Amino acid sequence: MVDVGAKSAAERRAVAAAVLILSPATEALVREQALPKGDALVCAQVAGILAAKRTAELIPLCHSLPLSSVEVTFAWPAPGRLEVRAVAKTVAQTGVEMEALTAASIAALTIYDMVKGVEKGVVIESLRLLEKHGGKSGSWTAPAR
Repeated sequence: MVDVGAKSAAERRAVAAAVLILSPATEALVREQALPKGDALVCAQVAGILAAKRTAELIPLCHSLPLSSVEVTFAWPAPGRLEVRAVAKTVAQTGVEMEALTAASIAALTIYDMVKGVEKGVVIESLRLLEKHGGKSGSWTAPAR
């Protein structure tokens, strides 16, 4: 584990996202909250937040951070494409990129779990860090794809 003891605490923020590709029928069920297991987006939102809080338990060399905020939101950028976006914030000696990535990935996996009974071929793609702010290295934004 990297020693961050000499670093001063700073406000830090990270944004991560994942995209799911769903059939039109599955998309309709998700949008209408009509899946057999219930509302996939509410369940995934809670799962993502809980996962961010447990990142240090899941990633072996990740520091445990006092999170000040975790948000998990959803958008439909195109038909059949559901974007999961996670924003994590802290005031700490190291960044929250892993917490944001963990939240986005677990939220996406939760959606898969919620829809697998109606569509097994859902694809999760493009898990990536979109931006990070704070700390010695400052801000970074992913290049457009």
